[in-house]
Order: sequence, then C-alpha cells, then structure tokens
Amino acid sequence: MRTAEVVIVGGGVVGASAAYHLAARGARDVLVLERGARPGAGSTGRATGGFRAQFGTEVNVRLSMLSREKLLRFEEETGVDPGFLQRGYLFVATGEAELDALVAAQSVQHECGLLEARALTAEEVARLNPALNTEGVAGGVYCPTDGFVRPLEIMRGYAEAAARLGARFEYGVSLEGVEVDANGRVRTLRTSGGEVSAGVVVNAAGAWAAEVGRLAGVEIPVTPLRRQIAVTRPTELLPEEMPMTIYAGDGFHLRVRDGRVLLLWPDEPPHGADPFETDVDEEWLAAVVSKARARVPCLGAAVIDRAACRAGVYEMSPDRHALLGPAPGLENFYLANGSSGHGVMHSPALGQLLAEHILDGDAHTLDVHALRPTRFAEGRANTGAALL
Repeated sequence: MRTAEVVIVGGGVVGASAAYHLAARGARDVLVLERGARPGAGSTGRATGGFRAQFGTEVNVRLSMLSREKLLRFEEETGVDPGFLQRGYLFVATGEAELDALVAAQSVQHECGLLEARALTAEEVARLNPALNTEGVAGGVYCPTDGFVRPLEIMRGYAEAAARLGARFEYGVSLEGVEVDANGRVRTLRTSGGEVSAGVVVNAAGAWAAEVGRLAGVEIPVTPLRRQIAVTRPTELLPEEMPMTIYAGDGFHLRVRDGRVLLLWPDEPPHGADPFETDVDEEWLAAVVSKARARVPCLGAAVIDRAACRAGVYEMSPDRHALLGPAPGLENFYLANGSSGHGVMHSPALGQLLAEHILDGDAHTLDVHALRPTRFAEGRANTGAALL
C-alpha cells in the first residue's frame, strides 16, 4: 500500500494551489489524485477567467484582494505567467433599485480597502464602454483593478511548482472508497490505482465534492450547476481591452478574449437537466445572442462559432461562499469546495489558507471563520449581496 502525508482529491486549480502551498510550507509527501485523464480536463479548463474583488461580503472581497496580491507575483513565484490583466469589471444597472444594491455593496468593498471601486452615472457607463446601448441604464459600478486571468496557466503554474517541491500528481485515478476508523479519522483511500494510506485528506473535487464526501460518510452541501458560454468567431467589433461588462439585473455579461467575444447568461437549467452536459442548448444560445445584440448593437454583425460554444460547471454552496476547513466529524478530512463560480479567481488565496489550516491548526493570513464548513448546521450561513 502506498502512503502519503497529504492526499488531495481533485487536481484542478484549487487542488493544484493547495498542493503547492503545502509543499512550499515543507510538506514533502503530497499526492494529488485527479479523475481526469489529463490536467485541465475538469471545470478549470472550461472557466472563462474573470477576476474581481467587487463582492458584497467582506470575506469574498478579502479573498479576492489576497489572490490579487499573489497573482501580481505569481510568475516570480512559479515561473508561469497567469495572464492577469487588470482591465476592470463594469456592473451595469438598468434601474434605481439595482444601482442602490451595487452602491451598497461598495461600502463593504471600501471598508476592506478596495477604495478604487467607484459608482458611475449613466454617462460614465457610456464613456467606459461606448459599445453599449445605454437606453434605460441608470448607472453602474466599476473597479479598474479587476480583470482577467488564464485559469489553465494558474493551474499549470501551481502544479509545476508543487512538483518541483516533491508533490506527485496522478491522472486518470478515481476515488472508489474511504475507510474511516472508530476515532473519526480517515485512514485509507481506495482508488482505481490501488489503496493509499493518508495522514490528511483534502477534498478539492469541485463540482464532484459531494460524491467524495459521501464516500467518507460526510454530507457536503455542494451541488453542480451548469453554466453555458457562447463564443463568436474572431472579430474586431469590440476592443480586447474592454472591461468585463455585467448587467446586474439578469447576470448577462460579456468579455473579449483572444479576439473573440464571450457571451454568458446564467439561466436557470431545466429540472432534471444533466449539470455535466458540455454542449450548449440551442434555445439558450438564441436567447443570449438576442440579449447581446439588444444591449451591444454592434454585435449584430458578429457570427457565433457554434463549435467553440461550450458549457462548464460551477460548484454551488447554499450561500454561494466557499467551504474551507475541516469537515464536521472527521479530524483529518479538509474541504476546499463550493466556491460557486469563484474558484479560479480565489484559488491562490484558498490554497494558502488551506495549508495554514492543515499545518497550523487554523487559517491566519485572513479571518475565514465565515467559510467554516459547520456554518450551515449552526444556522449561520453568509448573507449579503454575492454579486453573482
């Protein structure tokens, strides 16, 4: 039987970050098990790469600010460029109630030190993104230090840096069972690649986190949620430096990446739909294209590249905040799940904070008590505007 000081289940961006931060702190026997046949085969490879600190709760703002600090020195630390471009996030309000909610969230952001986030008039929205149809726009909010990242490059940077420090990554290996002793400690993992004796286990399985939890006898309140992306053919209709532009009312948003426009709209999937389906629905595609052409008239000339359109999957928690820390009832089983669409952007911070939990007994760089996995049983779910 193989042994490992720490076994991480899930080799996506969060698992890779955890492996790196543990190895950088001196944990030399770290094993990462990834069910996908290759790096990036899971949800990380389908992420669109947005990065923002504009949230409505203190803990999410601070996670973003810590991640931003780490991204700015990421290449120096790992040798890989994370593609971090601070082109801004623009939230657009089409009514006074939407605008009031966005501005209220800024009070939380300012208290955390995100002073560059500011409110905009409708005229300022038009100047910031002149391609928009601003009829009915009441105003918006904007943060110039938000922007974009390359999810696969962040994952690759952390995985390669972790491997240089001795961490091992195994792909195409699925978890089949978990043996827990009478004292509530995980002892052995049964995998498709054989048994592994583990000192500590980390569940970083993303949208599959609940499956991993059930094998260990723990209910993890994380559910998969399908999200679809429409992609245009290469076009010069919108500039590459355009900020991520999000309509607060229905979540429709768009950005430019590599000369293509990405169109996104978080619809409500039909009951019983497969959350892991990777192709996009034709009805959804027609709706998102219609929204895009109404709100950004120049996109009437854009052509959708049907083969490039795709769907990914979020790992949703009940309050849309991550679960970070030891699982209830299992002394050596840790969770890094439920980021609810924010896993890539928060992965630098989550990996560091998880390593602190495991090696120091608690996270100390940030106060992440709000993310403790026991909060739902305690009736203390996070409240406040999540801003998508």
